[in-house]
Amino acid sequence: MALKLMYITNNPDVAQIADKYGTDMVFIDLETIGKEERQPGDTVKSHHTLNDISAVKAVLKKSKLLVRVNPIWENSEYEINTAINNGADILMLPYFKTALEVEKFISFVNGRAEVMLLLETREAAENLDLILEIPGIDRIHIGLNDLHLCYNMKFMFELLANGTVDILCEKIKAKHIPYGFGGIARLGEGAIPAEVVIKEHYRLGSDAAILSRSFCRCDEISDLNEIDAIFKDGIAEIRSYETLVSDVSADNFQKNHKKLVSAVNEIVNRR
Repeated sequence: MALKLMYITNNPDVAQIADKYGTDMVFIDLETIGKEERQPGDTVKSHHTLNDISAVKAVLKKSKLLVRVNPIWENSEYEINTAINNGADILMLPYFKTALEVEKFISFVNGRAEVMLLLETREAAENLDLILEIPGIDRIHIGLNDLHLCYNMKFMFELLANGTVDILCEKIKAKHIPYGFGGIARLGEGAIPAEVVIKEHYRLGSDAAILSRSFCRCDEISDLNEIDAIFKDGIAEIRSYETLVSDVSADNFQKNHKKLVSAVNEIVNRR
């Protein structure tokens, strides 16, 4: 199993590079409703548009185009229809809380694209058993950033350390729905090193992760050759490490989890 990697960009040049080096999903982010209130301050927010979808779709050869729309609102049907008509392969519903919202989203998509749910609210976690009974869910991604804020935690990886992600993954796995969580940086980088996080993905049966903004800070780099080199080397390093992890024992995964818990506790205690 190799992790399905996602990268967020509305830049066709960057999308083409991500596609070339094996990013599985290029990710257009339309979500704006409620973002500023939930994530005030310095959190990076995308300002992508419906028009970006067709421009990015045109350069992709292997990657699927994932579009995160807004939570259910008065113009959801128009937004979803336009995203699909412009070339979205997968539509992601963020910040949902109820089964009714999920049902409405699936009805709007109406089988024309894959449905991915972004589980990132306390209410969605509490209603997960009911939500998982709804037909038409193709994939679920657990969003650690908003979810940890919902639980008033200091650090998003507390959700991995305290067993919350374990519980959610077990429930989703029982319904045979593919799932992933959070993001990963380049190997050797990240508040929790990417190597430790990747082992957690394998321990939990996750098959997808977002390449974090720190993987390649494309908004700060103007040289496409530099971006090309970052993706070429960064993804190759991840794939090489995954080959090693695929043969790791269950005991090794547990030792890695204890290492993560210790690192998370140390970070939380400093905040």
